[in-house]
Amino acid sequence: MSSPRVSFEFFPPKTAEAEASLWNTVERLAPLQPEFVSVTYGADGSTRERTHQVIERILRETALTPVPHLTCVGAPRHEIDAIADSYWDLGVRQIVALRGDPEGGAEADYVPHAGGYAYASDLVEGLLSRHPFELFVAAYPETHPQAISADADLDNLRRKVDAGSRRAITQFFFDNAVFLKFRDRVEAAGIDVELIPGILPVTNYNTLVRFAAACGASLPKSLTTVFEGLDEDPGTRQLIAAHVAVSQAEDLGHEGVDDFHFYTLNRADLSYAVCHALGVRGAQ
Repeated sequence: MSSPRVSFEFFPPKTAEAEASLWNTVERLAPLQPEFVSVTYGADGSTRERTHQVIERILRETALTPVPHLTCVGAPRHEIDAIADSYWDLGVRQIVALRGDPEGGAEADYVPHAGGYAYASDLVEGLLSRHPFELFVAAYPETHPQAISADADLDNLRRKVDAGSRRAITQFFFDNAVFLKFRDRVEAAGIDVELIPGILPVTNYNTLVRFAAACGASLPKSLTTVFEGLDEDPGTRQLIAAHVAVSQAEDLGHEGVDDFHFYTLNRADLSYAVCHALGVRGAQ
């Protein structure tokens, strides 16, 4: 398979130490010439300013294409519109448009802001009414944990696409059959959207278990088995993690997938190693 397109997700740092780690990661991954890099927005909109600062610095200091996340949570429509306008003025042309998690966390009940955009489909429509952004949305191969059914979740994806999005980044998954069945369902439903699989290299298995529980992602027994007993062995854990992610991407490549979005957790080594193994070498 030819080398795939790749992109990376970062999150805005909270401390000076975390900021240094983020920019080390950006500098390490930039030579791979990713299609874009996304920057998350706190579950309740809490990192708004820090997200904006990261986007500004990426634009100022790198040749990367930054794509900010923007959510519906905790803000009236005019504030979200103002954020979008400021991004457009900076030169940002792509946004990840999300409903966002409620202030109480992913498991809390979601209540739309009284004067805001209620759902991601509304946000997509609103953003496109202001500027011709390219908008990414989220997709859930294993169904959003708050969806009433898999069919209802698919209908929600359809609404986001009908509103004007053409590309969707998936929640992470580890069973490729889950993604491929979801891709078949999307195609059978006539939803015209490019699905970009989200790949999460496993830096810490216990943390992964917590992430997976929050977003409804299943963890195959085989994954549990290969990380078993490695809590105090980070070197071996890193080697296993790289092998798992490379194998997952290679298998998807055999199924025609040629675009991957890596959730880096602001760490470069695993994503860099996986990309290298996949033939993504970028500028030397």
